Formats: sequence, structure tokens, C-alpha cells
Amino acid sequence: MHITPKINGVVAHSAHPYGCEQSIIQQIQYAKTATPIQHGPKRVLILGASSGLGLAARIALTFGGAEADTIGVSLDTPPQTNHSGSAGFYNNYYFKQYAQREGRTAVNIQGDVFSRQTKEAVIEAIETYFEGEVDLIIYSVASGKRRKTENGDSFWYSAIKPIGQSIQSVLLDLGQDQWQNVTLEPALEEEIDSTLKVMGGEDWEAWIDALINAESIADGCQSVAFSYIGSALTHPIYLDGTLGRAKVDLHQTSHSLNLKLANYGGNAYAVVCQALITRASIFIPGLSPYLIALNQAMQSLGMNENCNTQMQRLFTEKLYGSERVPVDGERLIRLDERELSPQVQTKTQQLVTQISADNFSQLEAYQNFKTAFMRLNGFHWPTIDEHAPVDLRPFIKVATKE
Repeated sequence: MHITPKINGVVAHSAHPYGCEQSIIQQIQYAKTATPIQHGPKRVLILGASSGLGLAARIALTFGGAEADTIGVSLDTPPQTNHSGSAGFYNNYYFKQYAQREGRTAVNIQGDVFSRQTKEAVIEAIETYFEGEVDLIIYSVASGKRRKTENGDSFWYSAIKPIGQSIQSVLLDLGQDQWQNVTLEPALEEEIDSTLKVMGGEDWEAWIDALINAESIADGCQSVAFSYIGSALTHPIYLDGTLGRAKVDLHQTSHSLNLKLANYGGNAYAVVCQALITRASIFIPGLSPYLIALNQAMQSLGMNENCNTQMQRLFTEKLYGSERVPVDGERLIRLDERELSPQVQTKTQQLVTQISADNFSQLEAYQNFKTAFMRLNGFHWPTIDEHAPVDLRPFIKVATKE
């Protein structure tokens, strides 16, 4: 079939497999040439492994010096005869291929990360491939909903809203290059509670408890979950809103999990990352103009990072890079210090004020932002002929086996 970009707002409804392969290759090449991870883990579980920080962490740990074996969990749309499927499926597919070529174990488990069935499948995989124990557990889940019961049809939904008062914000339609001014009404209490259920720390703790009960925790096992705080420019929609409330819950959960893993000589940390272009972050109203300005500011100052550089730095300088893991006063590992530096924030503030509905689509910074988004879904890679037909049958065959 012919696979073309199908973008509705900020949602990609198609993905190009060969472009996804190019993305994996590029990320692997970076990991191989970066400062190598020393004394890293060998048996890693990544919850939310098919894109963003989870995928970048998996690549760093496999190809960036640690030579880790990995089990990756994600829920992605597989290809069908009349549908390309999602980028996450192809990311997993090609990651596994390249990892196995270098003698690494790479297990992909398709499943709802919140479900008991997926937890049981992972524990079985740990027994089968990891001799029953894991050294590192990465929680990188960005989901919009969570079932209230194991097999029920009722869900908690995450809401991206302010708390206490309405705010004016911007939505960018990447499919139509349109700027939309919107008013975001404050979240109801039930929306706040629902967002905590989906994006807070409860499921992270459920995973650690399940692995402890299954005796799947190795001595010295570490666990990290990814978070974001942001600057004053993003606080109204993020830190002061429903997402921020969920992240505070995640941070608090890290303390209780730290006590549990201490019994094995390990630790649990929330890791505060820089604002990055991911398939999850572009859903947040108002964040896209900030990301456009931030990327341009950091690029001009020679300080820009992406998911791969952030994860390589996490494992070389923070988690495994010193005798004592550096944390702030709230026991958070900070990877956002460059974003929050005064020079970056001053320049970002200046650039944000220069972006408007009248000029944004003509800005080079916006075009770079959109290209990055398209490449997350396998498009706009110069080496890929997007007009050529793609035979999806080999991918469909793999999908039916997993």
C-alpha cells in the first residue's frame, strides 16, 4: 500500500515503517558514539518502551555502553492490510532487530500497562529471559485512560486542564498548520482525581509491588519514573494544573518505593526531564509554542537536547555516573537544569512573544518543530521515498505472532 501522512490536529493516523527504521538507526548511532554508560544494568524492564523517553532509554542502555538486555511493554496499533498501524509498533520491531544483531535479548510485550494480565506476562518473561530478576525498572507511561476494573468498560480519563481558574491558551493543528486560541476551563474535582489515577504514581507502585511479590527484584535494583516541572511560562497549564498534580503524586510515590527497594539495596527516583518533542507532549495546550521557542533558544546557545541525549546523560552522569546519585532537596534527579538556566529562559521568553497566529507557520523554528513531529511517525526522512508502495505483509505476520 501507499503510506502518506494522515495528521488530524496533533494525532498521526499513519506511520511509515522505513522512516521509523531510519529513526531507530539514527538513535542507535548516537548512543554508540556518546559517552558510554559505566557499570550499568544488564536486565532492564521498560514500561512504555515504544516512543519518547522510554524508547530512548532502551536504546541508550542497549547500545550506549551498558549492553543491557531489555523487556519493553507498550500498547501500539499493529498494521493491517488497509492500515499502516502506529509508529510505536515499528519502533519496537526495528529496535528488536538491531538489538538481536548485536547479541542482545529484546522482548516486546504488547499489552495494557495497567492490567494484571500484562503484569503476569512480564513476570513470566522475566523468569524466561532474565533468570527471574531485573536490575532496573523504568516507568515511562503516557496514557489518556485507565480501566477502573480489569475487564470492565469503565475508564478513568486524564484531563489536561488548569486548576482553580480558566486560562487562555493555544492549540496548534499540525495537520492544517492552524493556530487556535482556546479558553481552558478549570478541572472538576473528579477530573483531577481521574488524572491522578491515570498519570500519578499508583500504577508505578503496583508494578513494583507485583515484582516484589514475584521475587523478581535483583539486589541493587533501581527504578525511575519520568516527570516534568517546567518554567513559569508553562506552570499555568502544567505544574499548577491537573498534570502537575499527577506529577507531584508521582514524586511522592518515589519516596515510598525508595523504602521498598532499600530492602534490596536499591532506590527509586522521579527524574525531571527537559521539555521535549514527543508524541505525548504535543497534546498539551500551550506547550507547542513554548517548545518551538525553547528549541530555538537552546539551539542558538548550543545547549539543545533531545530524548536520546537526556537518557544518555541520565545513565552516565546521574544514575550510574557517580557513587552517590545527585538529587535536589525533594530527592528528584534533575535533567532540566539547562532548560531552566536564566540565559535559556530569558531567550525563550523573548522568542515566545514573537510567535503569533499571523507568523508561526512561516517561522523556521516551527518548520523544524513540525519536521521533528513528522519524523516521530516515520515521515519526512530524506532517504525514504514516501511515494513508493510498502509491503506490510511481513509486519502483519510479526504482529499476529506477538
